[in-house]
Amino acid sequence: MSSKFNHNASPEIFRRAKELRENMTIAEQVIWERLRAGKLNGLKFRRQHPISKFIIDFYCHQYKLVIELDGDVHEEKDQKERDLGREEELKNLGLHIIRFSNESVLNETNEVLFKILDKISEIKR
Repeated sequence: MSSKFNHNASPEIFRRAKELRENMTIAEQVIWERLRAGKLNGLKFRRQHPISKFIIDFYCHQYKLVIELDGDVHEEKDQKERDLGREEELKNLGLHIIRFSNESVLNETNEVLFKILDKISEIKR
């Protein structure tokens, strides 16, 4: 895989991403079922995708869109600060980020999908 596509992710990041794909959370499974195989307007998404030193929950390379799902741990102050730093680094790579809580994915799946499409429309402009 090209280093530009993964922004020089290390072999260790690739190994960890594979493990995460094999052990997805319920929210990740729900959204993946709706994103995989071009089910969302023919868009191609990858799950647990290595980029630089990070593993992105879902990624659409065509629009450089990162989709992150947040469980309860992301409400903790330290984790919020780490998330902000991570977002800043990803934005510096030219990526767009959208975040959803696991609860939103599980309880408002269609709304989450509409927000993803809205974000892509915004990126296209």
